[in-house]
Amino acid sequence: MVKTKTTRYDVAEHLRTPEEMAAYLEACLEEANGDVAFIAKALGDIARAKGMSQVARDAGLSRESLYKALSGERSPGFDTILRVIGALGLKLHAGVVQANP
Repeated sequence: MVKTKTTRYDVAEHLRTPEEMAAYLEACLEEANGDVAFIAKALGDIARAKGMSQVARDAGLSRESLYKALSGERSPGFDTILRVIGALGLKLHAGVVQANP
């Protein structure tokens, strides 16, 4: 029997362009259902793709605190989320949710 070798999937390895990063964040925002830790983890994936050290510098945070905030194990403050989104070169957009009849 042949053994199949698998490796852990890391989405950060597949986020190469700003457009891919924005699309990934958009999809995660839609799937999050209000789970801030899930959104923080998605931002962490994007930050790792872009370079955690540079994102930390641009956000005015230490690299260690950025890793903790975006680990998905906690819910960072909205100010941290906004600083990271800005450091990633992304923007949040508001839209209207259509009510179900």
